[in-house]
Amino acid sequence: MSRIIAGHFQLQDEVAAARVALKQAGFPDSRISSFFVNQPGQHDVHALGGDRDASPGAKETPEGIAEGVAVGAAVGAGIGAATTLATGPLGPVVVGALVGGHVGSLYSFNKMKDAGESEKNGENRRQPRHPGMLIAVALSGLYERERALEALHRLGAQHIEEAEGTIANGDWHDFDPLSIPVLVA
Repeated sequence: MSRIIAGHFQLQDEVAAARVALKQAGFPDSRISSFFVNQPGQHDVHALGGDRDASPGAKETPEGIAEGVAVGAAVGAGIGAATTLATGPLGPVVVGALVGGHVGSLYSFNKMKDAGESEKNGENRRQPRHPGMLIAVALSGLYERERALEALHRLGAQHIEEAEGTIANGDWHDFDPLSIPVLVA
């Protein structure tokens, strides 16, 4: 494993120019990797697609649905029983189901998080890796860090990050698109 410096560009031509600049700065081609990073949620990590088994913002959904069903059933049963004389023997079932379903859905909306609201682990507040073209270079020593940063800054790289990993033969073998990038100033 080695230290890796990576920067984002929008165009392949910019990445090609960055590769040339890194090679001119003394980095061998085998320690330079470039590839496209997909949008969050589109990394196809799972067999059925996507990045995770469930969305981090939806992890409390089962509890919200259960609470909504319980509240809706209680309200629906009460209103259904109150309408028995006016609607006949099927009134409690029909009216209760309609009103209960509506109240339950409204209750479950009440349990949703607002945008940016904090969670237990703050999963929705962490900035994911930006999509686009990424070029990365493996460093063999601390003195190379400044050369790599200077080249990427000079070429206008965005979201320059630092990571640990293995780049061999131009391929970043252990790149994790879901990892939270450590941005470099």
